[in-house]
Amino acid sequence: MQDFKKLIVWQKSHALLIEIYRVVESFPKEELFGLSKQLKDAALSVEANLAEGSAKPGDLEFNRYVSISLGSACETESHLITARDLKFMSSPEYERLNSSCQEVRRMLVSLHRRLSGSAKRPRRRAPPAGSSGLEARG
Repeated sequence: MQDFKKLIVWQKSHALLIEIYRVVESFPKEELFGLSKQLKDAALSVEANLAEGSAKPGDLEFNRYVSISLGSACETESHLITARDLKFMSSPEYERLNSSCQEVRRMLVSLHRRLSGSAKRPRRRAPPAGSSGLEARG
């Protein structure tokens, strides 16, 4: 178990979240429960899953949460593109947020690879010849 606040990727994802909260304040009011909420939720999920995963015993479990954070970072990026295309934010705002999001994604990929290499996983046996591998085991 480690202190999630010491993870640089958590610090960067937290900074991104805070900036997203500031930017969405200027979104149209009818987006309060639409894109604005989705964007904030996705960005919040990145840092929250890193925090939760850091408390799990072992790299294998932590890596699962890192993977979820990575998915949320991709979702955040998608929402940023939509907000830009709908002209809810300026080009400089989009570029700044997207750049931060890309940096977080790269860091998550790197962490995921590092944890994958250090996690001890049970080896899976190949299914018997002629088997689909989907049969119930008993």
